[in-house]
Amino acid sequence: MQPTFSSSRILLPVRPWFIFLSLIAAAVLNFLPTAHWPGMPDWVALVLCFWSVREFRRVGMGWGFVLGLLMDVADGAVLGQHCFAYVMLAYTASSLSRRILWFPLAQQALQIMPLLIGTQIIQALMRLAVGADFPGWGYFVGPFVATLLWIPATFILLLPQYRPVEQDPNRPI
Repeated sequence: MQPTFSSSRILLPVRPWFIFLSLIAAAVLNFLPTAHWPGMPDWVALVLCFWSVREFRRVGMGWGFVLGLLMDVADGAVLGQHCFAYVMLAYTASSLSRRILWFPLAQQALQIMPLLIGTQIIQALMRLAVGADFPGWGYFVGPFVATLLWIPATFILLLPQYRPVEQDPNRPI
């Protein structure tokens, strides 16, 4: 089960409600108190990046802005810190989506890593620009953990698309 362009597996179209629920679930994971521990990934950035790569016509900069605004309000951060970072992430991921999907999953994760690191750097620079303290080097471990989670996240988020529409033993595909 290798969900790339070179894969022979046919996927069903993704349902919009599943995209919405997965983005909301990622936001809820970011609302947990453990989200601020060193090494915890930014779940919204990971799921937003995934859907911006896989479904760039449905999930893009608008979702990045809305989720970023939600995270800014929830974290009490500089208004626009997450917005700008998520919009840049969604734009870059959707721009590179056709290229990223040609790679196997492990190489996809390596292609995604600079995008996630860039998101963290943008957020840190915006914090520093308004006079906040440096968050520490543990703040930058999260994108590496999110890169390792790219493969399981891909399998989990694509599971509903692997279901056959109908169970037919004589179906050739």
